[in-house]
Amino acid sequence: MLTREDGKLDVTRMSAIVDQIVWLKQQGYEVILVSSGAVAAGRAEHHVEHHLDSVEQRQLFSAIGQVKLIGLYYDLFREYKIKIGQVLTMKENFGAEEQYKNQEACMEVMLENGVLPIVNENDTVCITELMFTDNDELSGLIAQMMKADTLILLTNVDGIYNGDPCEPHTRIIPSVYYDRDISEYIQPSKSSHGRGGMASKAKTAQEVANAGIKVIVANGNTPNILINLKEHPMETLHTEFVARPKEN
Repeated sequence: MLTREDGKLDVTRMSAIVDQIVWLKQQGYEVILVSSGAVAAGRAEHHVEHHLDSVEQRQLFSAIGQVKLIGLYYDLFREYKIKIGQVLTMKENFGAEEQYKNQEACMEVMLENGVLPIVNENDTVCITELMFTDNDELSGLIAQMMKADTLILLTNVDGIYNGDPCEPHTRIIPSVYYDRDISEYIQPSKSSHGRGGMASKAKTAQEVANAGIKVIVANGNTPNILINLKEHPMETLHTEFVARPKEN
């Protein structure tokens, strides 16, 4: 969602998302932003004339691009006098108790002091089996770790359809219970610059909803989507995964 057709960062889209996050914060919400885009930013910034394998490309471009990505967010949020902090994490940090508690404490102290955490996978060292499937999986783990009320997964479609989105009679599924099997509706395709796709989002959404957290899948390209989900949810296209009721 944050990349243009040529693979470069879509700064206009980033700015729109930032504006909406600022609005949410002004309404009293605590927000954690999980954002991809480092590799795309690095690839656009630095041209390599000799061959690099896929791992070398990922490490090089993410190292360069993460600086540019966080710099863009810094400039965009600074216009609203909002401080941001960068959190780079790895899959193993969610398995080891001490590392888990350390990153949880880090984000808690940031939120308590009015700093917006921006989280991404540490692509410079995360390769093959060490990688998250994508940032959908990462955001789901963050949501559960921080005991979030809601996880919003933004993508380039309006939600989960009950058939092929290209067919005229296909409709968005407005709500899905945490334990409903919707595999028959999931299209295997993904965007040209994404790593996951709708299958990943649906898997993450059901796991997080099963943990008692509401999940919304919506189109990040829709103007003011985050604001409309709050102000006009019944009129805004999206799919909500209804959370498992929490035990008393």
